[in-house]
Amino acid sequence: MLLDQDQTRADQALLQLGRRLRADGYRFTCVSPATQARVNARDQGQRARDLRDVFGWSRPFPASLISADQLQHLQAADVVRYDGELLRSTVRWSSLDDLLLVHSAWPTDHQDAVFFGPDSYRFAQVIHDHLRHCPRRVQHAVDIGCGSGVGALLIARAAQHAQVSAVDINPLALRFTAINAALAGVANVSVEPSDLLDGISGVFDLIVANPPYMLDAARRTYRHGGGMLGAALSLRIVEQARERLAPGGTLLLYSGVAIVAGRDALLEAVRLRLAGPAFSWSYREIDPDVFGEQLLEAGYEQVERIAAVALTVTRNG
Repeated sequence: MLLDQDQTRADQALLQLGRRLRADGYRFTCVSPATQARVNARDQGQRARDLRDVFGWSRPFPASLISADQLQHLQAADVVRYDGELLRSTVRWSSLDDLLLVHSAWPTDHQDAVFFGPDSYRFAQVIHDHLRHCPRRVQHAVDIGCGSGVGALLIARAAQHAQVSAVDINPLALRFTAINAALAGVANVSVEPSDLLDGISGVFDLIVANPPYMLDAARRTYRHGGGMLGAALSLRIVEQARERLAPGGTLLLYSGVAIVAGRDALLEAVRLRLAGPAFSWSYREIDPDVFGEQLLEAGYEQVERIAAVALTVTRNG
């Protein structure tokens, strides 16, 4: 999806920065917030020494460290701030295979932060596996809560004939998805504001979602999943998606669930909502123990682990 001519100068500058970084061979694998904090706490993490430090590790840097045109793009995009006598980028760039994706800098404290990290890589693998083994031709797909656009871009590149919608309630997520689609040269992604599927019409051959699944005291959009120890939003997606799948269509939900005394409350709720002959579904743990630091937060006193899970639901007929 190429950016329209009337898109802001800031968007164009951010796109040009991504093109320059890609041309320079920049790559960065984004880690979890806890790992990022530990690595940056080391002595060598206090000040950037190269582009990966600036745009991956979110470290402060002197203006002389980057090229004049990179600094100009940062300034034109309004994504650079002073940190004492140094500068700091307010965006990060991370790699996923041959994609380069812009998202929010660490730490992701702002309400409208756009997250990318280990969950994004696991989500991408769920989509890759489905597309590789599913014979159904995808005509109309949607990525719910698209964030940086990972799901939409992977589907759009694999099914170039398909119409792919990327929806989110966060305007910054929509902006970053549009820039990432333009950088990837993807022409079949439309970016639309929507609270889950409420703001768009039609039925879909493929629905994908990687929703937030934590209890977040700050209720940040990218992180807070609501009730059921963060699983409420995932359940809402299941409820909406089952009404919007075309016959033979599939929902891929990558999420997380807080396990209490060996009990998976999301799985129990899914069983009730998908009972009967209308749907075939499978549910599996991708990783039995993620974001262990969350267990120190209020509300998690009885939680023994947080598991990353993948739910696949197909409408029969």
